[in-house]
Formats: sequence, C-alpha cells, structure tokens
Amino acid sequence: MREVLLPIGLATGIGSLPHEDPEEAAAFALDRQPRLPAAPSLPRRSPVEGMIPQAAWGIAGVVVLPDGSLMVDESVIDPSQAVTDSALDADPFVGLRAFLDAAAGRVAPFKVQLTGPVTLGLALHAVGASPERAFAVAAKAVEARTREVVAAARRAAPGATTVVFLDEPGLIAALEPGFPWPVDDTLDLVSSALAFIEGHAIAGLHCCGKADWQAVLQVGPQILSLPVDAGARDHVGAFAGFLERGGWIAWGAVPTDRPLGESAEILWRRLMGEWDVLIDGGCDPLLLLRQGMVTPACGLAGLDPSQADRVLELAGHLAHRIEAEALDAGLNVGA
Repeated sequence: MREVLLPIGLATGIGSLPHEDPEEAAAFALDRQPRLPAAPSLPRRSPVEGMIPQAAWGIAGVVVLPDGSLMVDESVIDPSQAVTDSALDADPFVGLRAFLDAAAGRVAPFKVQLTGPVTLGLALHAVGASPERAFAVAAKAVEARTREVVAAARRAAPGATTVVFLDEPGLIAALEPGFPWPVDDTLDLVSSALAFIEGHAIAGLHCCGKADWQAVLQVGPQILSLPVDAGARDHVGAFAGFLERGGWIAWGAVPTDRPLGESAEILWRRLMGEWDVLIDGGCDPLLLLRQGMVTPACGLAGLDPSQADRVLELAGHLAHRIEAEALDAGLNVGA
C-alpha cells in the first residue's frame, strides 16, 4: 500500500447533495469542507445523476432512461468495448463539472466518487445481462470512467492531490448466499479497480452498511469509508492490521437517516466508543487519530440543504476534535 499523505483531522462528504443548482452545490461543497471538499452528484437536479445511471452512461448496449432506470441489450454489450464515448460532457456529470470549474487551480486535496464495479455489475444483471457479461462490462466501464475523471481533475487542478472513492453498496450482499458472482471474483473486481485508481490518485472504498470487513479490507483500499455502527468492532484484528499497513479510515460518524437533533458531543462519544473497542482489541490509538477522517454516514440527497449544512457542520466539528486530540498526543497534524 502506498503511503497516504493527507493532514490529520479532515472532514469530507459522501457522494450526493440535495441541491438542484450545480454552481450552488459546488460552492457549498468547497465552503463547508474546505480541507477536503467532495465533488457532488445532484440526483435531485436530474435522476441521471444517480450513482447507477452515472456509471452506466456511455456503455454500449445500455440505455439510461430519463428517470435514471436502465435498459440493456445483451447482444450489444461487449467487455472489449464497454464504453463507447466520454460521459463527462453529458447530463449525469453536471455536478462534477461545476465542482471542477469552481476548484480550478486548487492545490489542496479534494475528493471525487465513482460507482464501483460490483454495484454497477449488479445493476446491469438486474435488468437482464448475464452475470458474466454484467460484471466484465462493469469492470471495464469503471476503469474507463476512472481514467476520465482523474484526467479531468488533473486538468482542473494539476497541483492538487486527488482522492477517488469507489462507492460499493453492492459489497454488503457480496458474501451472502445467492449472490450471482463468485466471492473471489467479486473481491478481485474491486481490488483491480482500486489498484488502477492507486496508480493515479489516493484510492478509497465506501460501503454504506455492514459487510464482512475482514474480506473487504483484503481488496486493498488506502482509505476505507464506513458508518460508525457498521460492525468494525466485529473485525478488530483486520482493522488493526489495516492501520498498521498505513490504511486510513473515513468514519461515517454523522447519521443521515435520522433527525439531526443529536449534538456533536453525543456523536463524539459514539465515535470514541467505537474506538475504545478497537483499542481494547489491539488497534493503536495513535494510528486511529493519525489515519482517521470524518464523513456523513452516506450521501445527503435525501435531506434538504439546511439539513445537509448541519450534517457537514457536525462532521467538521468532529474532525476538529480529532485534530485537537492529535495535537495533544504530539502528532504533526500537517497543513
């Protein structure tokens, strides 16, 4: 694993925002997450900015309908020619383009997010593609889309470090009976996609629910993003080894599925409770501080803009607490 060179105490976002105006969304992301802003998708602006239509756009034999649903002609889709043209100038990436325009010339790091090959493969299979073709096409399409997005990020801000997260909710079910693709092949899909990203950017993996984290960590993310209550404490040894290898953890410490009456102090105690279990099981407390960041648990498209603002405010507060704890522990928190 290549070393991740990021400052301590970062807060960032996960995928979507509830805004409909792309320029407003870009300004919001840059203002509310100044140290690691996340390029937003805007599914309320258009359903085709959802994670599945974004990922499927431009795949030969796949039609993305205006409501974001897919139609597949399996006789046309071909892993050797998965993506027929660039999608970044099309409607699914309006939010990304607005963000990159607003971030032009930036030298501090920023984050972009792409749908992973397992989740895309499941979506293609669900609308009629065989598992063999669905997952093979998904792997090639994600690689092509990664190349496009990283190149666009570098053109906009050549002096900045780009962090690229794969969004893989499909991994929640990947190790369960009845999954349509073999476990080893499924994990290889994600591992290959992350390895490709790592050649160009910092490679992160987001999974928004409980998963077999011991297996997931084997696919090689540099940053693993998961909700605080998603079962990390059930795989303490795997997380201890991940941290020792230099891996970072993006803690989804601010819920997005419940009322926002919770104070930052309650959220901080919940995060520290998770850390206490990990430390008792052998995780190094200094590594948890040095290699931790804070995010919302999931994307924010289901909220309204004022609620999204509150979520990111709370995430920023928790990140500042991590930074303060790291300073007290004598760590160099970076820029």
